[in-house]
Amino acid sequence: MKYETAVFGGGCFWCLDSIFSLIKGVESVESGYAGGLKENPTYEEVCSGNTGYAEVVKIKFNPEIVTYRQLLEVFFYIHDPTTPNRQGDDIGEQYRSVILFNSPVQKKTAEEFISDLKKKRASPKSIVTEMTPLDKFFKAEDYHQKYFENNYSRPYCQIVISPKLKKFKERFSRLLK
Repeated sequence: MKYETAVFGGGCFWCLDSIFSLIKGVESVESGYAGGLKENPTYEEVCSGNTGYAEVVKIKFNPEIVTYRQLLEVFFYIHDPTTPNRQGDDIGEQYRSVILFNSPVQKKTAEEFISDLKKKRASPKSIVTEMTPLDKFFKAEDYHQKYFENNYSRPYCQIVISPKLKKFKERFSRLLK
């Protein structure tokens, strides 16, 4: 079986991790950093907003079960692609909307998806999602991995992540494990 990887940034990686982990065909999700210059950045450095990095998730998936286009559909549903460097109360370049493609096929699929989305959108706001080739991915510190699963009762998890999970499950029940 040949797995593929997708890398997306759309706000806090804790939210993305908790949602993509629930999808059939997703083998694993790693929270990390991509899009910057410094080798092996730390969470504190990325949070400074001066590294060029975005908080992202690297999704290992089976394309025979879930397609890259389906992952894009989920990605654009669970975050706001019209707010530059911001998702809700999370503000800074590390929270930007970004697709880091790792093949010409992923790039073309994402471009077509965004084009279709723009045609369908009734909103006057423009999609600001960056698209860039994946250069390097640095796995985040261990305590960021499966954060929601391991910290369910924390206020951020209950106030921010739980409502997103509920909304996702209602819309994408067909994709749930």
